[in-house]
Amino acid sequence: MLVVMARLAPQTHDEILAAAARRFGVTGYRGTSLQDIASEVGCSKAAVLYHFANKEAILTELMAPAIEALRTLDERIVAQPDPEGAQRAAAEGFVDLAVRFRAEIALLRGEFPNLLQQPGFTHIQQISERLLDALAARSERSSARVAAFVLVAGIAETCGEFADVPDDELRDALLALLRRALEPAR
Repeated sequence: MLVVMARLAPQTHDEILAAAARRFGVTGYRGTSLQDIASEVGCSKAAVLYHFANKEAILTELMAPAIEALRTLDERIVAQPDPEGAQRAAAEGFVDLAVRFRAEIALLRGEFPNLLQQPGFTHIQQISERLLDALAARSERSSARVAAFVLVAGIAETCGEFADVPDDELRDALLALLRRALEPAR
């Protein structure tokens, strides 16, 4: 019996993640309880807590690949010595990341400000600030910073909304928009 349970544990773990992703997509992170996830999986809340310490741990695991990609992008941006190179790296990198992880972005629509308050996500705020700074070509001009902010928010929202658009087509459209909207480095 122990062998059967050992084989079922990873499956249950993955089922919990899949159920949480579905629930977060429908009712949001804050609107989803551990009991909601357990009910969807067909297990007890205790079983969910056996696999994950809390709801934040589930979200952290769901978002881990996207967060790692964001960290990698941040490293590329920071390594750029000139504002133009940083802006290009940020624009292309963020669009690639947003298109690649659009399902994860869609799960969290409207939840980003609250999520940044979660202990596992506080470092995302600093990465976001560096991304915005790079998209603004490291400028202090209000117009450049506002454009960068609107574009980041708009890209995230667009990727969640247009799930049926092929990746290459969406990427090309977003990059074309960025090129038109961003102020050049000065």
